[in-house]
Amino acid sequence: MQPPLEQITEQLAQQAAALDRSGEFPHANLALLHEYGLLSLACEQRYGGAEANLSTLQQVVSAIAQGEPSTALIVCMQYLHHLRLASNASWPESLRGAVSRSAVQSGALINSLRVEPELGSPARGGLPHTVAARTSAGWRLNGHKLYTTGIEGLSWLAIWARSDDDNPQVGTWLVPRDSPGITIKRSWDHLGMRATGSHEVILQDVPVPLSHAVEIYPADRPPAPDTAQIQAAANAHAALLPAVYDGVAQAARRWLIAWLRQRVPASLGAPLASLARVQENLGQIDGLLLVNQSLLRQAAARAFSTEQANLAKVTITENAIAAVEKALTQSGNHGLTRHNPLERHYRNVLCGRIHTPQNDSAWINAGKAALKP
Repeated sequence: MQPPLEQITEQLAQQAAALDRSGEFPHANLALLHEYGLLSLACEQRYGGAEANLSTLQQVVSAIAQGEPSTALIVCMQYLHHLRLASNASWPESLRGAVSRSAVQSGALINSLRVEPELGSPARGGLPHTVAARTSAGWRLNGHKLYTTGIEGLSWLAIWARSDDDNPQVGTWLVPRDSPGITIKRSWDHLGMRATGSHEVILQDVPVPLSHAVEIYPADRPPAPDTAQIQAAANAHAALLPAVYDGVAQAARRWLIAWLRQRVPASLGAPLASLARVQENLGQIDGLLLVNQSLLRQAAARAFSTEQANLAKVTITENAIAAVEKALTQSGNHGLTRHNPLERHYRNVLCGRIHTPQNDSAWINAGKAALKP
C-alpha cells in the first residue's frame, strides 16, 4: 500500500543530511520506494507495472525530491527509461519485458551511460570512444564512462557506444550490471546531489549478447528524426527532471517559512515573518515557484513543442535556483550554516544546470526555430 506522498517526503527527509555528509548510496530509500511499488510506476501494465501518467510520475518525483533529491534523480531516470521503452518498438520484446518485469519484481534500476572523458556531453555531438567489438558470440565492450547516476544500485546499463566496423554503427548496448569486466571507480565527490553515486565506470572486455544491441544505426546514416517522438520525449524530460530541482526549492521554502516564524531578533521584538520586506521576498519566491508549477503541468500534459519543452526545463531550473538564493538572502548566516538544511538545498539545486539541455543549447535552439523563414 502506497502511503500519502507527504509521508514519503517526511520519511526520506530523515536521512537526507546524513546521506549528504557521507555521500553514501541511498539503498534504504530505494528499497522503501520499491516496497511502495514506486520504482515500477512507469512500467507498462502488461508487465505488471502501474503505467502511470506523466502527472502522477511528476508528483512522485517532486515528493521524493522534497525529502531527498539524490534519490529523486535516480527514480526520475528510471521513469524516463521506462517511458522510452513503452514508446520505442526497436527494443526486442524479450529485453523490454526483462527490464520492466525486473523493476516490478525486485525494484531493478536502469540508466544510461553516455558521458565520456574525451567526449564530454554527447548532446554536443561526436562519436563515443566506447567500442563494441564483434565476436563469434556477440560483442565485447571497452570504454570509460563518467557521471553514471545510480551506478551502485543499477541492474541494467544502457551503454552508448560504437561498433568496431570500418563504417561504425552507433547506439545503445544493454548490459546487465553483474556482467564481468565492469569496474566502478568511486570518483563522485561533488558540491551537491552527493548521494547519487554518479561514479566513473570502466568497461574491459565486457561480454554482450548479439541481441543486446538494442538501438544501433550506421553513424553516417542516422535514422530520420521522428518529430512526434522527439517532442513527446522532450515533454517527458521537462515534466520530470526539473521537478527534482523544483522539489528542492519547495523544501527550501518550507524551511524558510518555519524559520521566519520562529526567529525573533531582540532589536525587533517580533518574528521576522512580521516584516513587510520579508513578506515581499517570500512573495517573490512564491511567484517563481508558481511559474514553475504552471510549466510543469503543461509539460506533463505534453503541451509543449520540443523547443518549448527545453525552454521550460531551463526556466524551471533557473527559477528554483533563484528561489533558494532569495531564501538565503533572508536567512543570512543561519541559511549558510551546515546546521540548517538551506545550504544543502542550495548546493543541490545548483546541480540542475548540468543536465541536458544546458541553458545555451535550449536558448539557441529556440531562437533558431523562431527565426526560421
